Amino acid sequence: MNAPVITVIVPGFDVAPWADEALASLRAQSLTAWRAILVDDASTDETAAVFAAAAAADPRFTLVKHDVRRGLSAARNTGLDRVATPYLGFLDADDRFRPEALATLVGALEESGSDFAVGAYVRLRPDGAGGYTAGDVQPWVRAATDPARRATTLAAHPAASGNIVAWSKASRTDFWTRTGLRFPEGRLYEDQVVAQLMYTRARAFDVVPETVVEWRERADGSSITQHREQLAVLREYLAALRGGIDVLAAVDASAAVASRVALILAMDLPPLVQIARTHPDDAYRRALGAFVRDLRTLNTGAPTPPEVAIAELW
Repeated sequence: MNAPVITVIVPGFDVAPWADEALASLRAQSLTAWRAILVDDASTDETAAVFAAAAAADPRFTLVKHDVRRGLSAARNTGLDRVATPYLGFLDADDRFRPEALATLVGALEESGSDFAVGAYVRLRPDGAGGYTAGDVQPWVRAATDPARRATTLAAHPAASGNIVAWSKASRTDFWTRTGLRFPEGRLYEDQVVAQLMYTRARAFDVVPETVVEWRERADGSSITQHREQLAVLREYLAALRGGIDVLAAVDASAAVASRVALILAMDLPPLVQIARTHPDDAYRRALGAFVRDLRTLNTGAPTPPEVAIAELW
């Protein structure tokens, strides 16, 4: 077996129903020179057993277990501490890679010498019959990753800032060590700020239009991204959105700030406004209204959709 060139960090908490698929998608990679660090975050279901069985059957898998639940960021950081390959990437244990994912991302980096590469992704939605069906690449994802670019920057391609998920990217390991990148522990939506730090700290990055990941929308509604009707979750989400913008603003990436604000107004906020209209807690409306008014102070010129403008009155 060839020496591994990339380590994939796979965190999981109570993901036993989907973990086998995630690990199978790794075994199906056309690039076989990988290793995976499976981090069980003190699951209460059979996640640890699924991870352990994979590690027993294939030496490319290594299992690490947290004694107490520490959260997704901590699980990813546990994996980061154990990377000893030139490249690293992430896969959540309820998602799955496309077969060419690692070959595409690592191939781009080998060609360009960039710090990281980012690819497209699609939603994996319940089909109503007990399975899941992959959708199409959404317009904002396409805007970030299509057409292909090698050794680009945020100044040249500000729309890249719309791709804010950890698992659509592969990086040079020394990029993380050189820049001190880590995931913020104890926070939700941890990808948002980390992604913008990656874009602003990279000397150059690549974008590839190929779909590399299928992102699962759980049929049982148990993912944190499916609970934005909860006030605490909303506050974490809005803080992450604003935190990402602040990272861009700190380096005077005005075009990226404008692009990000326009995308948040058009995509993130309309469904939240719909929730807020009938939410029983007025604090939900006040939090959302304050966030929208704060965005408008940035004066990026991004139009406020009519369905979002009402939030400025809350």
